[in-house]
Amino acid sequence: MNFRRALCVSCLTLAPALLAVAQPDTPAPAAHAASGQTGPVDVSETLPPILEQFDIPAASALVIRAGVPVAQGVAGVRARGKDAPATMDDRWHLGSCTKSMTATLCAILVEEGTLAWDTKVLDLFPELRDIADASWQTVTLERLLTQTAGAPRDLHKNGLWGRLWKREGTPPEQRLQLLREVLTWKTDHESGSAFLYSNTNFAIAGAMAERATGKPWEDLMQARVFAPLGITTAGFGAPGSGDTPDQPWGHAGDGTAQPPGPNADNPPAIGPGGTAHMSLADWGRYIAAHLAGESEGRALLIKPETYKRLHAPALGNYASGWAVGKRPWAGPTGRVLTHSGSNTMWFCVAWLAPDKDMAVMVACNKGGDNAAKAADAIAASMVGTFIAPARSKSEE
Repeated sequence: MNFRRALCVSCLTLAPALLAVAQPDTPAPAAHAASGQTGPVDVSETLPPILEQFDIPAASALVIRAGVPVAQGVAGVRARGKDAPATMDDRWHLGSCTKSMTATLCAILVEEGTLAWDTKVLDLFPELRDIADASWQTVTLERLLTQTAGAPRDLHKNGLWGRLWKREGTPPEQRLQLLREVLTWKTDHESGSAFLYSNTNFAIAGAMAERATGKPWEDLMQARVFAPLGITTAGFGAPGSGDTPDQPWGHAGDGTAQPPGPNADNPPAIGPGGTAHMSLADWGRYIAAHLAGESEGRALLIKPETYKRLHAPALGNYASGWAVGKRPWAGPTGRVLTHSGSNTMWFCVAWLAPDKDMAVMVACNKGGDNAAKAADAIAASMVGTFIAPARSKSEE
């Protein structure tokens, strides 16, 4: 099954790869669970050949249906050269899969009236009007979330990216530093007229949430998104601590392990675009909320119509933190939501099939093209086995 990537954007050390909506090959025959099986099927034994083929230290996968795990597995080591096997309880860096989480937070604030979809950046930061380029006058929250605002992709201008890496001040102060400088630049295009994938869009959306509430984005995410869903393992930056791998470590494309710390992830300035981590079980809880969100009586956090808005593309196939497309295995309409993420030392991807109320999530503790290929191969195997198993000749 070929999950072709269509967009891979890098910002120095952030390279979130967004999977496109290509047609898959015929799924492999299903390996059904034994009669009387209770709990999720353990697919751990299917992972080592893929890890070996693509030189990945560890990976984990989860398949959910109606919010319940139906298959899960993990294989490999937390850090290359260390005798510490990865486990299903481990926490994985989610990179740009954080984006939809930030959009969900903003939607919560919109529903309660703290923000509005058409709130303009300069409405919340009037003190910056005098220094802002005129092109920012029409940039709104929703255009930031749908990547149509024109916010710059490259933050190297005037040495800004290097200064953000110094991590001076609190995370909200770092995001304000980013905003204050970027507002002086002309936007890439007229707001709302084109699509440009940029972490800056979500950094600014996070700053808007902070200004509107008076609370850090990290605290808002924990209190307003994660806690209500029962998510307890979420954090920001690379998971783990110290020289002993108590959690998976990221690995660069050349296989070098990176212990947790400031150099293991991007600066908090762009946190709303890609620094969340959590266990796969907790990621599944978040994904389940989006699967059920459009249904009356099942929606959590926000209303069904608000979920529908988050899942609706603005220009092209990009919605608020999701790529939207079709796959023949995804049910009657074939509709899928998908996103991937990487900070160049991790890679993850989620595929959601709303018609079937099912999703697949895969996470690897290595970045680069091989990690993307490994995640594709694992996701394809899970789809072929649990979401769209091939029919036997007796069933045809």
